[in-house]
Amino acid sequence: MSSSPAVPGQSPIAETAPLSLCALEPHVPADRLVAEMVPPPRFDSVRFDTYVPDPDQPSQIEAVKVLSGFATGLGGAHATGTGKRKWFGRKAAPVAGPLGVYLDGGYGVGKTHLLASLWHATPAAPSLKAFGTFVELTNLVGALGFQQTVQTLSGHRLLCIDEFELDDPGDTVLVSSLLSRLVEAGVALAATSNTLPGKLGEGRFAAADFLREIQGLSSHFRPLRIDGEDYRHRGLPEAPAPYSDEQVTRAAYATAGTSLDDFPSLLDHLARVHPSRYGALTDGVRAVCLTDVQPVPDQSTALRLVVLADRLYDREIPVLASGLPFDRLFSDEMLNGGYRKKYFRAISRLTALARDAKGLVAQ
Repeated sequence: MSSSPAVPGQSPIAETAPLSLCALEPHVPADRLVAEMVPPPRFDSVRFDTYVPDPDQPSQIEAVKVLSGFATGLGGAHATGTGKRKWFGRKAAPVAGPLGVYLDGGYGVGKTHLLASLWHATPAAPSLKAFGTFVELTNLVGALGFQQTVQTLSGHRLLCIDEFELDDPGDTVLVSSLLSRLVEAGVALAATSNTLPGKLGEGRFAAADFLREIQGLSSHFRPLRIDGEDYRHRGLPEAPAPYSDEQVTRAAYATAGTSLDDFPSLLDHLARVHPSRYGALTDGVRAVCLTDVQPVPDQSTALRLVVLADRLYDREIPVLASGLPFDRLFSDEMLNGGYRKKYFRAISRLTALARDAKGLVAQ
C-alpha cells in the first residue's frame, strides 16, 4: 500500500488518506430506511427511569407517569384498529382515549428523551415501532412514495415523530394525510413539535396551535404539558474558534476513519444525494473534518445542510472545521425567515459537535 500524501508542512502521518464524503453516493434500500427509524444513538440508553424530573415542575413527574401508562396500554394495540391483539397470550386492554399523545413543552425540558423512552417502553418488537424526525418521515415518503409508506407503516404499533415541523404547509398536509391513514390502521402516534414562524422567541409551541395546524388529526391527540426551564438560559459553553486549514488537515490524516472535505464542495455534493441517504453517507465515519467553511449561498442548500447536521448530531460525530465559525453559516435574512428555527438548531448542533472535536487537534 502506498503511503498517504504529505500534510502541508508535515511528513506523512497516516497509512491511508482520509475518507471523502464527496466521493460517496450511498444507495439505501427501502427496508433499511424503515429499519433505521429508531431512536438515534444519542438516545439508545434513555428510559423513563433515567429521566430526572425537576422537583419544582410537577408536570414532568406527571408526564413520566402518563407516558408509562400509555406505553403499557400499547401492548394491546393492533394494526387492524381494534386495539385488542393478544400479547404474550393475554388480551391486553386498549389504550383509553385518543391513540396519540402530543408532548407540549419548551426547549430543553426533555421531550425527545421522553419520546425515545416511550419507544423503548412500548411492548413490541423494534420492527413494529418507528421513531424519526418530521424531516425523516417526509424523506421516507419521498423515497418510497405515499402509498408504499402507508403500507409499510400500517403494521406498526407506534410511530414517534420528533420535531413535527409546521413551517411548510405542503409538508404539513402531506404528513397529516399520512397520519390519518395510519390512525385508521390502528397505529398509535406520539409527537413533539417546533415553533411556528414568528413564535421562535416564545420558546415553545402551544398545544392549541399544534392541534389547529393538523386540523382533522387533532381529535387523535391528547396534549401532555411539560413545563421547565428553557435550555437557552443554562449557559452553554462557548463554541471553539475555527482552526486553520493545516490543523484540520493534519487531524484528518492522523485519525483513522475521519473524512476530509472542502466545505463548498460538500454542499454541492449534498445536492446530488437524497436527504434520506445522509445518514448512510456517514456510515463508519469517526469524525468529519471540513476546510474553508463559508456562508451557505441559498435556502435550498441551507435546508440540506440542516438535515446533514441532524444526522451528524444523532450519530454523535465530531466536526472539526476551518473558515468561518458555525454561527455565521446563515445570512440574517435566513435567520429572520420562516425556517429560522431549523437554522438555529443546526448552529446549536454543529457547535456542540465542534466542541466534541477539540480532542482531535494536537495541543
